[in-house]
Amino acid sequence: MDFSYSVEDETFRDELTAWLDENLPKFLAEWATSDPDAEDGDDIAGAGSGGIMGSMERRRAWQRKLNEGRWAAYNWPVEWGGRAATVTQSVIYAETMARYRTPGIFNANGLWQIGPMIIRWGTDEQKNRWVPNILDAVDHWCQGFTEPQAGSDLANLRTVAIRDGDDYVLDGQKTFISSAHIAKWGLFLVRTDADAIAEKRKHDGITALIVDLEVPGVEIRPIRDIAGEEMFCEVFFDGARVPVSYRLGGEGEGWKVAMGTLENERVGTASLAIGMRSDLDAMINLAKAVNPAALDDPEIRERIARAHTEIEYTKLLNYRALSKILKNQKKWPEVQIAKLQWSHLAQTLAELAVDLLGPLGMLAKGGPDAVDGGAWNRLYVFQRYTSIGAGTTEVQKNIIADRAINLPRN
Repeated sequence: MDFSYSVEDETFRDELTAWLDENLPKFLAEWATSDPDAEDGDDIAGAGSGGIMGSMERRRAWQRKLNEGRWAAYNWPVEWGGRAATVTQSVIYAETMARYRTPGIFNANGLWQIGPMIIRWGTDEQKNRWVPNILDAVDHWCQGFTEPQAGSDLANLRTVAIRDGDDYVLDGQKTFISSAHIAKWGLFLVRTDADAIAEKRKHDGITALIVDLEVPGVEIRPIRDIAGEEMFCEVFFDGARVPVSYRLGGEGEGWKVAMGTLENERVGTASLAIGMRSDLDAMINLAKAVNPAALDDPEIRERIARAHTEIEYTKLLNYRALSKILKNQKKWPEVQIAKLQWSHLAQTLAELAVDLLGPLGMLAKGGPDAVDGGAWNRLYVFQRYTSIGAGTTEVQKNIIADRAINLPRN
């Protein structure tokens, strides 16, 4: 494996760091004075004491600032405001943003998954209508795949869309749809062939629709999570009408569209481990300030060393996955293993942070002595979701068992 970067990659990194050095301090200073809700811990591990739904206007402003420098959608085609970044440059981008601990963006789903799918599958009319909207954070977007009977088994989805003239009529339910309650638009998978499941061809007859979430027949109910926040939602369709012109790809091609978005999500999830070293360093430095005695505990020191080692191993695993992508080889099992490592390390670091901070680590948002606005306390409970998000632990293990080590099926 060659760890060296090309001249083009080095130029990409130098340009990004120069832009951040010039623009990030100004942005942080401006929002520290203009947004009273912005807290120092707002972007720890991608979600602070207010959760990723907090300070959304700050995130909108940061995405627009990135867009000014063509850094918001760096991997999009140049003609759509991106830089056509390579896979290697995408990793450089993730590493650099993690090192600088940049603010969260307004619409990760839109930039990383939905926008690229509209560019790939959409008509010219669809691209001209929605791509600039996503890029400049005009509206928030969500992605609606999961259902009560189709969580890990996505092809088992049962939300029905019946063609009625120039519209589809939707009936059904989606669940655990991130940020649906603040979204104007969503990319949803629906079933346009109601007989496919009974006929054991459940991957057929699935269609991707862009849905206006403000039309009659759409009801959104937030779900309060373990951290006391309302990031996930249930979405109910009761006769909601969606124009046929909002279909992404052909009727019955939804599975292809979905696999495109999930490939982006899987690779992107694996890269999240890059920021964990920064989180580890941050919690150690914080412990030095508020609870230095913890760093003298042999068990704590061993846990820090183990976490550091596992982060480095995971980084190498990500690079191995990157190498396979560059060689156009199949991305499993490295991407699945990296996802498992991300889940494990996210929870390990969250638990370590609370132990490092001692009693102060148990103070939640609103406490007068809460560290970083209660961000680490919030992270302790919130990171339970990593066992489910972007592919459950059980499903990833099944894929590895089936495809990587060929374990016999019962």
